[in-house]
Amino acid sequence: MTKDEWYRQLFERLDNSRFRSSFHLKQKDIDYINEKGLDTIRQHAKDFIAKREAPAYIANDGKQTPMKGHPVFIAQHATATCCRECIRKWHKMQPGKELSQVQQDYLVDVIMTWIQKEIEGQEHKI
Repeated sequence: MTKDEWYRQLFERLDNSRFRSSFHLKQKDIDYINEKGLDTIRQHAKDFIAKREAPAYIANDGKQTPMKGHPVFIAQHATATCCRECIRKWHKMQPGKELSQVQQDYLVDVIMTWIQKEIEGQEHKI
């Protein structure tokens, strides 16, 4: 399966989840992204994944990602990259083992793909 095929299937499944599809960026999130730039937002996503998701064991797993406060947090819930259990279920990465750099880069790419789709969706509403 190619990356494009995997992403298409993943985002279709996420869109079909009532919970995952309920997350959207608010105007203040988009303003923040526009102010900081996508490169900075990507760096924030890398930092959040490295600190909150990559370790083999996370003391507060399932509660480490807030539901608001940063566009990446919203994207993590929308893309099921918010905790190791969701990452296991949706992205097939087993808990109890530190995430490799390739796995971390993949999760960041999924988050940034969702953010880009949200921004483009907002532009079409104007």
